Amino acid sequence: MSPTGAPMCAREIAGAVRGGADAAMIARGAVERSEAAKRLLNAFLDVFAERAPEHARGTARDLPLAGVPVAVKDNICVGPDLREQGDALGYGGRTTCGSRMLENYRSPFTATVVRRLIDAGAVLVGKTNMDEFGMGSSGENSAFGPTRNPIDEVRVPGGSSSGSAAAVAAGVCPVALGSDTGGSIRQPAAFCGLVGVKPTYGRVSRYGLVAYASSLDQIGPIARNVTDAALVLDAICGHDPHDATSARREAGFVRDLERPVENLTLAVPRQARGGANTPAVERSFGAALERFRAMGARIVDVDLPLLEDAVAAYYIIAPAEASSNLARYDGVRYGRRAALKPGEGLRELYVRSRSEGLGAEVRRRIILGTHVLSAGYHDAYYTTALKVRRALRDSIEAVFSGDSARPACHAILTPTTPGAAFKLGEKSADPMALYLEDVYTVTANLAGLPAMSVPMAPAVIDGRELPLGLQIMAPAFEDGVMLRIARMFEESA
Repeated sequence: MSPTGAPMCAREIAGAVRGGADAAMIARGAVERSEAAKRLLNAFLDVFAERAPEHARGTARDLPLAGVPVAVKDNICVGPDLREQGDALGYGGRTTCGSRMLENYRSPFTATVVRRLIDAGAVLVGKTNMDEFGMGSSGENSAFGPTRNPIDEVRVPGGSSSGSAAAVAAGVCPVALGSDTGGSIRQPAAFCGLVGVKPTYGRVSRYGLVAYASSLDQIGPIARNVTDAALVLDAICGHDPHDATSARREAGFVRDLERPVENLTLAVPRQARGGANTPAVERSFGAALERFRAMGARIVDVDLPLLEDAVAAYYIIAPAEASSNLARYDGVRYGRRAALKPGEGLRELYVRSRSEGLGAEVRRRIILGTHVLSAGYHDAYYTTALKVRRALRDSIEAVFSGDSARPACHAILTPTTPGAAFKLGEKSADPMALYLEDVYTVTANLAGLPAMSVPMAPAVIDGRELPLGLQIMAPAFEDGVMLRIARMFEESA
């Protein structure tokens, strides 16, 4: 625990280990909390109960994340090939993606982000539950049962990085890795009162991330504060020869984090006020803008009408890419293989394997994606969605660059979600209602821009406070500026 009695943050843990604290004891405590979160919240699918303390015992004390317990979303591969000082760490374990299709899959290799965490001194405590293949906005679509929100266990933690957010919010570990295709880091961070960062596309290697929609997917941290998120990003960002989309950009986010952004100018789209927002979100968002004004920031109202088309474009592009990426799970090359009856052939094998192995939401998106790519519909749907994507990015870049009538803006502010965490099962029968939870988050993925969620004033619902998130979206590769703005906001509380 920290001197205030709150769970220690990543920076405090690393500092304590550098000062002589027992990293193995810290890991054992995290393992015990992981087991409890697995039992009570269904936040974990696997816990490295034996390996984590053994690994922590040999961790070098001079590393930036020395002895820091970290959880990893279960679509990020952790294989038996990890090495430290020539010895196998012996993590291994499954990579299920929250799906029966990969229920028994064990990756032979380890994701680059996991290797970089290990190299920075982090200790892996387990793999977290998630919406199947990252397809969901609530944490209810896992084949292994829904994750519960530790703030209020009758409510969802958000998705698809549900277990990672729940683990951090429950105090299991100070940071966790998630993946974000349309808001899957930021939305659960908002619902659980945490900081969640989707970096610029290309900032973080996707090698070892099981693909959902390859032009949208990005790995990032969920943490209790901006500094811890920046610390993890410093560790995982950077070029990777295994990922051709990774950029040659330096990190150094922690180094500049405490330096305020001079002449801070922030854009607020008119489309982010009212409309889809609950009254509580509207009030909290307005209060967040006033906090920025009190810091001396200039708030500029802008018009981004294509924001209202972003969800429609996203739910054409993402399923289209998913239908291609998930075609490999056919019972022959990868994944669950169904048993055949006498006389049945290849067609029956495909149908039964995919029907048994894939959940309803995944099948829905595969069917939708296959349809929009089919002959006669490709131009009407997929090509049109790509045009909207390009126009949306152009309109956002115009806000950042400014013109003679409007100043250049450092970032765009919106709520992260239109409402607070809803109750388990409340929206399960209405896929469109769930899709609209992504109304503010999908834009950053479509445009390849960095975006993050930080806590703003909570909502009071049914007599209890529920977290809400403020989204900060910045120009491409201005992740550092975005983090500095978030840190200014955090300090102003």
